[in-house]
Amino acid sequence: MKLTLQQVCITRKLRRLHDGVDLTLDAGELLALVGPNGAGKTTLLRAVLGLVNVDAGDVTLGDSAVSALDQRSRAARVAWLPQHSSGGEELSALEVVIAARFRFDEPFGKSAVEARKALQRVGVAEVAERALGTLSGGERQRVALAALLAQAAPLLLVDEPANHLDPAQQIDVYRLLGELWREGNSIVLVTHDINLLRHLGDAEKVRVAGLSGGKLSFEAPLTSPQLPAQLGQLFGVQMRELSLDGQRVLLPERPQ
Repeated sequence: MKLTLQQVCITRKLRRLHDGVDLTLDAGELLALVGPNGAGKTTLLRAVLGLVNVDAGDVTLGDSAVSALDQRSRAARVAWLPQHSSGGEELSALEVVIAARFRFDEPFGKSAVEARKALQRVGVAEVAERALGTLSGGERQRVALAALLAQAAPLLLVDEPANHLDPAQQIDVYRLLGELWREGNSIVLVTHDINLLRHLGDAEKVRVAGLSGGKLSFEAPLTSPQLPAQLGQLFGVQMRELSLDGQRVLLPERPQ
């Protein structure tokens, strides 16, 4: 699923968050979106979902403007893993994931089978019958990830997908996202931890874009020699570059 943003401008509470953002993601590509807190990364994802109106510019999914798509049509094209999930405390994990398949015209039994497959794939099949409100933060995040899978949309928007997860689980989630990418899904991933991106695999194909001041300030491959300096300028820090098992690791330091 191709995603196109052309000269997108968004104002929230009298503040111009985005001012002429241009972005193209072709089918099967992965883009990591980075930037300081308040840069509007989540708002940009919400605009792609049609949950935020743009003041100017165009947001297109495939060959259709997002604003022209009804809810089911959007759900067939794009799925979202939000940074924070809320509500549904009394629903079981299985019911939450089943609900993600609302776009399909299928029997309930089929939805349940696909939901259990998704829970199994993210490693929380054992919590299927438990109420969401009884789960740990990490378990809830994995249930949300299972819902993303169950929706079976070709474009995935994931906002800080390692939230609430311990280090081993963070690596597992990024490896899973890498698998989904190589299966043909397009992915836009918001993260503050650039080093987790190496667990996606195919580092030379991972695109990194910096968002600041209402615009995309740079775009570069994860393996780019210029990336440490670009990230340092974006966040106002110095980035030290180390090698770990032949892979680059970037560590921020405050300038003296």
